[in-house]
Amino acid sequence: MAIIGSLIKGAVHLKDTLTTEVDHIEAQQRELEKLLVKAKDTKFGKTFKFDEILKSSDLQKAFAEQVPYFDYHQIYEQWWSQLLEGEEHVTWPGIPDYYALSSGTTGKTSKRIPVTQDMIESIRSAGIKQVEALANFDLPASFYEKEIMMLGSSTDLKEKDDHLEGEISGISASNIPFWFEGYYKPGKEIAQIDNWDDRVKRIAQKAKDWDIGALSGIPSWMELMIQEVIDYHGVKTIHDIWPNLQVYTSGGVAFEPYEKSFNSLLAHPITVIDTYLASEGFLAYQQRPETNAMKLITDNGIYFEFVPFKPEYINSDGSLKQEAPSLDLSQVEEGQDYVLLISTVSGAWRYLIGDTIEFTNKERAEIKITGRTKFFLNVVGSQLSVNKMNTALRELEKQFDIKIPEFTLAATRIDGEFYHHWYLGTETDVAYKKLASALDESLQNANKNYKVARSKALKGVKVTTISPQLFAEWSGAQKKKGGQVKMERVMSEEKFKDWESFIKKQLNPSLG
Repeated sequence: MAIIGSLIKGAVHLKDTLTTEVDHIEAQQRELEKLLVKAKDTKFGKTFKFDEILKSSDLQKAFAEQVPYFDYHQIYEQWWSQLLEGEEHVTWPGIPDYYALSSGTTGKTSKRIPVTQDMIESIRSAGIKQVEALANFDLPASFYEKEIMMLGSSTDLKEKDDHLEGEISGISASNIPFWFEGYYKPGKEIAQIDNWDDRVKRIAQKAKDWDIGALSGIPSWMELMIQEVIDYHGVKTIHDIWPNLQVYTSGGVAFEPYEKSFNSLLAHPITVIDTYLASEGFLAYQQRPETNAMKLITDNGIYFEFVPFKPEYINSDGSLKQEAPSLDLSQVEEGQDYVLLISTVSGAWRYLIGDTIEFTNKERAEIKITGRTKFFLNVVGSQLSVNKMNTALRELEKQFDIKIPEFTLAATRIDGEFYHHWYLGTETDVAYKKLASALDESLQNANKNYKVARSKALKGVKVTTISPQLFAEWSGAQKKKGGQVKMERVMSEEKFKDWESFIKKQLNPSLG
């Protein structure tokens, strides 16, 4: 009998029973007030008159009217750059101890996002909430005695001036509580290896020494790690190495596109729990098994706003137009796409995180990530969101019995006419033209704007299939393997030319 596991499971269930459900709308009002009170004497707070906003009878409305929207480049150039020059009390009291490096899905230059001690506590608190939510899932007591593989970026943070730098997963792992260290794998020594390939190789070598019950990390990199372990030991599935694996905690991107290829690496299904940990904070987690939607954490140092996701509110670079209206949690509707804004205990204010979300249950504050503002393909009026692209590809998987975990596309011109050129990461013998026709038909049936575009300026669809592994190689060449790195789904024409050149060289090294 799993005595220790039974005790832990009992404690988790007891804590969950004693925890009362949050009134999310009231919680958000309180969080905004706390943020404004703490930051009112910073340079940012004085500039935007936080003390006056705090006197308003409608705090949320006054805040929205007084403070503009910021994307990363705007807030960095105007405010966060001062922190790196040694200034204090800029957008949050004091100076940050950490900076989360994030190249995200665009460009080779890393973003530097402040991570304060208040944010470290917020992330730790969110992690505890997620563990408490395990009480809602039907997991045996023995699960609570197993080890957890957290596959993030290196925990070997770089010291620079008066702070440490690294990706948020590395910062979080370097701050795990002492009592958790016995459960945490791959352990400090391996986690500090900076090179992704070397780190995964060491994980594969040590894999049989561990009794892994849960995995945590971004799906694309998790698949590659699992495949490496399977290949190294010459087995058929990861359950041949980790027979007690029962849970996978996905994070940062939707799991659905990877579901079919991920499950092919398993001997039997496992429980998949979605989380939403970004470089800017731990925003949401899946609280219950009846849905794969995630609950926004509304009482933990982050204030959320929502802008209706419409082409007229979005600039060509994916940023927001200042005249775009914003809504608070009380004003949103279910089933609509929104651009997500956050204000946080790290000094991000009305910050465009870059994701679009949809509410599936407003009362529970449950959401799904539907895409990225920069991955909205609206050339010639096609109005394709990542969510619509993913839905079409899932239909393709069913129709042709294939797996398509990765893809990217661009609107390209051939003899002056626009085509959508898709690169699909899949191993298949199905003809390109057959896939293109099915994909085109699916999108037209599901999206009236796309159908109109196809009858006018959008002349057709092209499909090229390549190995899913090449997407990881591209990410490695552009930025860095592993960690928080995500594949860009929609590329500009210029970036797409670089992509095609890279793929040609990978398929035919003599061209390089």
